Amino acid sequence: MKTIIPVLLCTAALLFLASCGRERTLWKDISTEDFTEFYYTVSGSAYPPEFQRYRFYSEDGSVYFYHETREGDHWPLTENDVTVSGTMKLSDEQASAFFAALEGGTVKQRSEIDESGDSGPWLYLYWKGDKAKYQEFSFADYGAQSRFVELCLELKELC
Repeated sequence: MKTIIPVLLCTAALLFLASCGRERTLWKDISTEDFTEFYYTVSGSAYPPEFQRYRFYSEDGSVYFYHETREGDHWPLTENDVTVSGTMKLSDEQASAFFAALEGGTVKQRSEIDESGDSGPWLYLYWKGDKAKYQEFSFADYGAQSRFVELCLELKELC
C-alpha cells in the first residue's frame, strides 16, 4: 500500500502536466459562452506596407466586430497609420456565422513570433478561465479559414 500511493500521485501529476500543454478544440473543450476575444492579423511586407486586423470580442453578452487597416510608407506601421476602421455589434446570425467558422479549430500555448518576416496571419483566441492568456489559434481547415475571411469582408462593408 505504501508504494501504491506514491505511484498514483506521480501518475496523477504526470497526467495533469500533460494536459496543461495540450491543444484545446473549439467548441468542444472551450464553450462559446467562455469566448472573450479573437484576433486575426495579417501584414504585407511589400512596399508600401499594409496591415489588416480583425478582432471579435464579447461584451455584456453580445459579440462585436472591429477591423482596422493600416497603410503607410514606413515600418513599423502604428496606430497613427490607421486609414480605415470600424466597430459593430453582431446580430445573432452574424455571431453564429463567426462561431461556426471557428468551430473545430484548436488553440495551443503561444510560441515566440518568428523573425523571418512572415506576413501571417497571426491568430489568437482568449477565453474565460485561460490562465496563460496567450493562445495561438489554428482553423480546422482551409475552408473554415476562407469562410472566416469572407465573413470579415462582409462585416467590414457593413461598418
